[in-house]
Amino acid sequence: MKMLKKAASVGLIIIAVTQAHAGDLIYQPINPSFGGDPFVGSYLLGKAQAQDTTTDPNTRSVQSLSSTERLLQNLESRLISQLISDVSRGEVEEGSFDSDEFGVVVSDSSGQLVVRVVDKITGDVTEISVGGLFNP
Repeated sequence: MKMLKKAASVGLIIIAVTQAHAGDLIYQPINPSFGGDPFVGSYLLGKAQAQDTTTDPNTRSVQSLSSTERLLQNLESRLISQLISDVSRGEVEEGSFDSDEFGVVVSDSSGQLVVRVVDKITGDVTEISVGGLFNP
């Protein structure tokens, strides 16, 4: 009986060993940064961004402008552009534009177009000079 138990256990071990035969394990990366398929990159990035719940504390929230604010912004831009164009053509020697937040002075200084922008909130002054102004 003892011999039969030994033979049975040896037989089970032999069967288990022959069943446990396996092939080589080959690593195939998924991430394209590590040699994986480059077409999977956008998929992986999308998955990572979808799982990202952190926000940058330094980002400012962007508020969309109302239609009135966009109109005023476009008008200010157009008026300043026309002012620069008039001074560069020599139609006026100096012109200015004021708003609640900034003031712009455009002048012709001996053939140079000078644009001076004053930020009324911070007091910062920016001066832009463009040489070679041609007056017909």
